[in-house]
Order: sequence, then C-alpha cells, then structure tokens
Amino acid sequence: MMVEKTGQPAYLQIVDELRGQIRSGALAPGAALPSIAQLGERFDVSASVVKAAISVLRTEGVVIGQQGKGVFVRETPAETSKPETSDATAEILDQLAQTRHTLKELGDRLAALEAAVFAAPK
Repeated sequence: MMVEKTGQPAYLQIVDELRGQIRSGALAPGAALPSIAQLGERFDVSASVVKAAISVLRTEGVVIGQQGKGVFVRETPAETSKPETSDATAEILDQLAQTRHTLKELGDRLAALEAAVFAAPK
C-alpha cells in the first residue's frame, strides 16, 4: 500500500492505517510493529516519515518502544490508562485538531477548484 496524494501528510496516512490494524486486531496487543525499514518499503516513504508516524502513535499511547527491541502494540488500550492532560495540552490538541480540519477543508476546496478550472471542455 502506498500513501496517496490526498492532501493529508503521508505520516498521518500511515498513522491511520496502523491505528486501524490495531483496532481491528490485525496487530494484536503485545505484537511488534514491522521495522522502520519494512514500513518505509511498504508505504514507499522515507524512514523519517515512518518515524514521525510512530511518534504520533507513541504520543497517543497506542504503541510503546523498547530500546533495541522494537515498537510494540500496548497491552492495555490507551483509553483505560490515559494520562491526565493539562489544560494547556488539551488546548494545544484542540487547536491541532482544528488546524487539521481546516487544512482538510482547504484541500477539498482546492481539489474542487482545480477540477472546475481544469475540467475538459464539453
């Protein structure tokens, strides 16, 4: 599977894909994620893009890294052991969510505009 040119950053597409596999059980609790090299090859992206995706999943508490061993799906779902978020963190996460939503809307509007401008004449 390659990342697609949807306007969504490649690392977020990888996050969504891996999160989906974890939720579906395809990647079970305690299971190791494929290596950075394997994920890079599978999604046709650089190691830095894969590392950014894994970083997001680690921040969300979905996976944990073990030095020298790899990255693993958490045994306990993050929902049950969610750390308390400070008001500042909650505010930043809210702003980030709003920014992502706005960027998606802009991407959709741009796609519609390009389709209208570059549409084949009838």
